[in-house]
Amino acid sequence: MATQKSFPSPFEIKTPPGAEGWEEMYPYYLLFSDDRREVEEKFWFCDTMHWTFPLYPFDAITAENALAALGQYNSRVYMVPPALGIDLRVLNGYVYISPLPVANSEEVQERIKDFSERAGFYYQNWDELYAKWKEKVTAEIENLKKMEIPHLPEKEDLETVKNGVGISTGFRLLEAYNRLLESMARIWQYHFEFLNLGYVAHLDFTTFMKNAFPDIQDQTIAQMVAGIDIILFQPDKELKKLSKLAIELNLQKIFLSRQKTGEIIEELNGSENGKRWLDALEAIKDPWFYFNSGTGFYHTPRSWIDDLSVPFSAIGGYIKKLEQAEEIERPQEEIKKKAKRLENGYYSLLKQDVDKEAFTAKLALAKKVYPYVEEHNFYVEHWHHTIFWNKMREIGKIFVENQFFGDEEDVFYLNRYEISQTLYELYSCWAIGSIPRGPKYWSERIEKRKKIIKALQNYQPVPALGTPPDVITEPFTIMLWGIVSEKIQGWLEDQTAGQETGRLLKGHAASPGIVEGKARLILSVEELDELKDGEIMVCPITTPSWTPIFSKIAAIVSNAGGMMSHAAIVCREYGIPSVVGTGFATHLIKTGQQIRVDGNKGVVEIL
Repeated sequence: MATQKSFPSPFEIKTPPGAEGWEEMYPYYLLFSDDRREVEEKFWFCDTMHWTFPLYPFDAITAENALAALGQYNSRVYMVPPALGIDLRVLNGYVYISPLPVANSEEVQERIKDFSERAGFYYQNWDELYAKWKEKVTAEIENLKKMEIPHLPEKEDLETVKNGVGISTGFRLLEAYNRLLESMARIWQYHFEFLNLGYVAHLDFTTFMKNAFPDIQDQTIAQMVAGIDIILFQPDKELKKLSKLAIELNLQKIFLSRQKTGEIIEELNGSENGKRWLDALEAIKDPWFYFNSGTGFYHTPRSWIDDLSVPFSAIGGYIKKLEQAEEIERPQEEIKKKAKRLENGYYSLLKQDVDKEAFTAKLALAKKVYPYVEEHNFYVEHWHHTIFWNKMREIGKIFVENQFFGDEEDVFYLNRYEISQTLYELYSCWAIGSIPRGPKYWSERIEKRKKIIKALQNYQPVPALGTPPDVITEPFTIMLWGIVSEKIQGWLEDQTAGQETGRLLKGHAASPGIVEGKARLILSVEELDELKDGEIMVCPITTPSWTPIFSKIAAIVSNAGGMMSHAAIVCREYGIPSVVGTGFATHLIKTGQQIRVDGNKGVVEIL
């Protein structure tokens, strides 16, 4: 059977039953449309690494801000020679993206000079500029945290008159919402200030190594920069400290009793040692518990600061291992030694001095930029976004207080433009004293949208659309998503053969090691408690906040991800064998099946 050469057209994909009308939830420009069909009949892939589930209408703001910021740094700021930005569409609630190349070879040459000057400045001043970046981002987070979301009073305080304030609470509410949108946009501007350059540096080192050693694996190259100590691992370190403290204070039985989180806290409050432990917990919550249990791109799931069930479950697991005299620390020194051995080995194989110099310089730059590739994730998707989503819940509460919605979470079923309109109507009617249309208007629509989202959650999006290009040039697409010609060809073969017959899945060899064991399908953070010691976790994608459960599992298999995805990096840093970017793992593998994960070759076999 000949392999198909293209994926379905976006215009051929049907709406799942029960999701009719999904298009009205999103801005018009995010939808595929007949009036620009000519430019939309191209290659798109589903970004289930960041947006694993269908987008709530408001949550689309993360996709919009992320892709716009990424694109501007590629195409307008640093002038990455072969690549523009990444186009974005929503289809059946899922995010599809398409990398845009610089088509004209002469333009590529013209951009090289700009890129060398602009990127070169950042590379040469990386430490100073990165320190400045941390100051900017931390200031933005603190400003967001302090931002007041004013509730509408029956009458303004007398001080408004006596102090000649000149503006009302209603106006300040509109202002607060606009500032929230600005904060989300600004943090994503900061997010990509360095990240594009980080991937370019790694791609440059990878290209050099593959030219020098054609048979070298991507994983081997990635291992040469492993063994880092970054802020993203700090929340897990704090949990380990709290676990050891619980044993020192003789509190371990409380955590191993399988009580609910609230019951554990109540019991801890009943003793002096328990209160000492809770004080230690409070001391580290800010900022380390601003750690989202998902990717941070959705208002749900919640972060540790809002829901202690994930960290408390992890603490119980660490206590159990400590009592059995098992090691719970990340094998950082061992990973660093392996990286150094690889570095020395490949350096010695290079014959020309010019190649040795290039190897040393390119590896040094890759190591320098590597921490940012992961650390930004904590500042933006976790710390900032946790506060942002909770500020939006404050907006939701105000709508509930004024009978517009029945629940504060209903605010996320409106997109950002609809919220702006609805908030203005609320302000206007409050100011005038008139009866708003919003309560009746939104009641039926929100209920309809809840049913649509539920229907879309039960739908499996196709991994790609349209005709693939001859070559992918955009650095994010290659390094982060792992979308390369071989991966696309594998999807086409799976599509031709039919997914149901597969016993062998191919992905990226993200972290070395070979493991056989029982599979455990994990589709959401709520299912993490089901993991048993020694099982292999099969999931759409892992997130950094899942690292506390890594001490339980034997290996990880994911649908999405490339060599420099968060999942791949974290697995290497924790020494967990992993294959990422399989495309269909959660579709083909069932809980309880015996599987073999080859993290050396990037292959998963259903036994």
